[in-house]
Amino acid sequence: QVQVVESGGGLVQPGGSLRLACTTSGINMAFWSMYWYRQPPGKEREFVASITSGRDPVYLESVRGRFTISRDSAKSTVYLQLDSLKPEDTAVYLCRAGRSPGYWGQGTQVTVSS
Repeated sequence: QVQVVESGGGLVQPGGSLRLACTTSGINMAFWSMYWYRQPPGKEREFVASITSGRDPVYLESVRGRFTISRDSAKSTVYLQLDSLKPEDTAVYLCRAGRSPGYWGQGTQVTVSS
């Protein structure tokens, strides 16, 4: 059984940082493409970043240079470092293991507010 669990969200002031983690079980994550998405309040879910072995990470244009995706396969965990956060980054951040439809976690809330 595949499980995907996100953590690390919280309330942060504009300009601040957070590191989100997505831990998986039931798969060998080293061989899987991993994705971060987000769903702002009242809006559609949108792609944020992805990481695939042997390829450069891919980012949503509005987060490029501020967010960094990485993975630690030994820990079966993929990370999303969020820097220079803006209020418009407020959303539930979700992790997906594998290409669509893949396996989704429940999400972690990130709120950027002063």
